[in-house]
Amino acid sequence: MKEHSSDVEAATALFDGYKKLKAEISKVVIGQDEVVKLLLTSIFCQGHSLLVGVPGLAKTLLIQTISSAVNLSFNRIQFTPDLMPSDILGAETLDKERNFKFIKGPIFANIILADEINRTPPKTQAALLEAMQEYKVTIAGEDYDLPQPFFVLATQNPIEQEGTYPLPEAQLDRFMFNILLDYPSYQSEIDIVKNTTSIEDETINRVISGEEIVGYQHLVRKVPVADNVVEYAVELVHKTRPFTEKANELSNNYLEWGAGPRASQYLIIAAKCNALLNGKYSPDIEDVREVAKPILRHRIVRNFKAEAEGITVDDIIEKLF
Repeated sequence: MKEHSSDVEAATALFDGYKKLKAEISKVVIGQDEVVKLLLTSIFCQGHSLLVGVPGLAKTLLIQTISSAVNLSFNRIQFTPDLMPSDILGAETLDKERNFKFIKGPIFANIILADEINRTPPKTQAALLEAMQEYKVTIAGEDYDLPQPFFVLATQNPIEQEGTYPLPEAQLDRFMFNILLDYPSYQSEIDIVKNTTSIEDETINRVISGEEIVGYQHLVRKVPVADNVVEYAVELVHKTRPFTEKANELSNNYLEWGAGPRASQYLIIAAKCNALLNGKYSPDIEDVREVAKPILRHRIVRNFKAEAEGITVDDIIEKLF
């Protein structure tokens, strides 16, 4: 990362870099501005994202485009029922001299696309846990550090429930955001069809280096936050926990259980980044609200009453504001 004489200069550089990134990505990915912003936020916050959407919404194209624009190595892992942990992490093999040698798996890249993560059994899903939390892999007692920055983007298909294994809560909690990818608007789809049915290919320019991203990750942590914003974030998370001190009638009636302390941490760190991406130097309550749904929606569980009445998790979060 270029040396900046002050944090204010660095914040301005991040804001400018974000605008350049958006411009490059929009050459290929049309009409998904909010999704792109959340994905870039999680990269700048050193987090991971779970992307949920029906097939054919360009989830793979989106993450490939981002990795091209930020000059990072990219690996796609297609999760299938027969995938083994060693297929992700790597394994020890014997070389010609009969010595054990570790062959690195596809996890050793800056950006990992874990495609259809819920198609593989829990044992293989768990292989990602240490990598996502500790940024290292342990094989036969040896630790191998993963390249920095390191970012996992997992996709899930909400329609096909046959042959899928639900992600355990511990795995879900590792994801900073649960991002819902919706169908494009009518006009966006017209633009997509025009762009993808011609012979012209858009060239993606590399506008931010991995070293700069690591610098921005440190910068986000340094952003000051007012006490009332921290209190608002923590109170919002406490409201999701039924029959506790801050719980209200809504959470007591419709929630089975609420979000843990990691949600409070992610709300603040994402609000800091959201403020910087909006050209501000400190987050306010509005920044917390902007990032609350993708942070909370996979951490709170509705009860049967909420399901029976057709009340969604997003409805509940909206009312908790």
